[in-house]
Amino acid sequence: MTGDDPHGGSDTVEALPTVAQVLEFPSLRQGRPQVVAGAAGLDAPVRWVHVSELPTIAPMLRGGELILTTGIALASDDASLARFIDELAGVGAAGVVVGLGPRFLDSVPQAMRSSAERHRLPLVLLLRTTPFVEITEDVHSRILEKQIEELRASERIHGAFNELTVEGAEPGDVLRQVVRMSGRPAVLENLAHQVLAFDTAGRPAENVLEQWEARSRSVQTGARTAYDQPTGWLVTTVGARGEDWGRLVLVSVPGPSPRLTMLVERAASTLALGRLVTRDLETLALQTHRTLLSGLLSPKQTSAEVALEARAVGVPLDGRQLVAVVLRTRETLPSNAYDRQAVLRAVAGVATGAVREAGLLALVGPVEDAMIGMLVSLGPREDGHAAVERLATRIRRGDPDGRYVMALGDPVSSVSEVRRVMLETIQVADAAIRMPERRPYYRLPDLRLRGLLQLMRDDARLQTFAERELRPLLLYDEKHGTSLVALLRAYLESGRNKTAAAEAAHVSRAWMYERLTRISRILGADLESEEVCVSLEVALMALDAIRG
Repeated sequence: MTGDDPHGGSDTVEALPTVAQVLEFPSLRQGRPQVVAGAAGLDAPVRWVHVSELPTIAPMLRGGELILTTGIALASDDASLARFIDELAGVGAAGVVVGLGPRFLDSVPQAMRSSAERHRLPLVLLLRTTPFVEITEDVHSRILEKQIEELRASERIHGAFNELTVEGAEPGDVLRQVVRMSGRPAVLENLAHQVLAFDTAGRPAENVLEQWEARSRSVQTGARTAYDQPTGWLVTTVGARGEDWGRLVLVSVPGPSPRLTMLVERAASTLALGRLVTRDLETLALQTHRTLLSGLLSPKQTSAEVALEARAVGVPLDGRQLVAVVLRTRETLPSNAYDRQAVLRAVAGVATGAVREAGLLALVGPVEDAMIGMLVSLGPREDGHAAVERLATRIRRGDPDGRYVMALGDPVSSVSEVRRVMLETIQVADAAIRMPERRPYYRLPDLRLRGLLQLMRDDARLQTFAERELRPLLLYDEKHGTSLVALLRAYLESGRNKTAAAEAAHVSRAWMYERLTRISRILGADLESEEVCVSLEVALMALDAIRG
């Protein structure tokens, strides 16, 4: 694992010095610089230093230059002097340094000062004669040194995260590296602003994570990476292949810098890639079956190709009854990848043993984390119900403690239908572990709406839907300390009966009516509309599922 960044404290330094910093360089200090106008612009970065006596130099500049001049070729009238400054400001010059000499004996004309002050363009007078070549050499060498330093920092950052990517590091490992290289807390959240992983950089967790959801929801950025000045958060979106699923937040950042921006963006890429990459420690048979099941679940591979390969491994699919079964552990998955694979192998062992003992033909392999899929292949005249019961009995025998749930899909007769029914069965298994009653197996009709939303809680689309529907009301409650979300829930759960909702909330009808009017105004929604209320009720259920 990559060690601490030896330059950690300098990661917030900008690649380019500001005008104020340049004035502290020895070559400038020996000239006794005096800022005579435009002090508000001293934080402007200096990209280069340019010596010129041309009054029409502005069109030749690119912006960010610090102009050194004696003004010897400038016109003497106020309009021309002001225009000289106006034009430099117009092209984005960083500032103007004037050396005393034949043109300006002891001061800079007021016309230049007024224009510089108006444009917030630093106008600096050198009270002591200083060779301009010493200034340019000094500043240019320092700019180049900083650029080289930034390149080295970039190499360190990319090298560290390349190593993490190759190692298949967990999100916690990635955040620890971010903290090492920034010295600041880092938080990974989903699109519903729920914390997925964090590293507080040694600070108390409650200080970093207190009221995280509400604080994070208030930070909305238009760009994929952006700095939020009020909170001091540097935020970047995490996702790949056009599917964003979270945000990485660097906390307590005094200001954005190219290096910190590069750091969080590189970390976000590593997190996104890590989610796409799977690391399996499976037997060859399990890998083969997994490949076939993946082919059936992929829209890119034809069912005919998979059926041909499945027949080659002894599981014919054409002309058969095909039953999708998923076995899922109830355990919370370990954070370590190897431990997770151990859990997966245990589930696979129970599934493989049950299929063998039940005398069935089936493809058996991982389909999700902690889930083993089984595509059972039955003859056209076999009793599908009896086969499923045999399989469920064998699974219970191999799982006397009830650590796993079994989900069952509807039988299909075409290989082309397997993808749909297997995906449904995966969803059933994911939701079944949260169902209050325990059954030998579960089917999709057993889930109802709450179960369906529970299994979709990590889906970015559901999180976005819940945020879109309820965000104004959540923000209002947070800001004013009210409980309008709870009142909306009471109203909807009472079947939109305002009297019943008032009784459930232990408030007067008039008070409930007034609050419902306020809720309607905040959400911009008609609470008399059945369609609107159904949407809001589903959003509340989704929010419950997301929050666990």
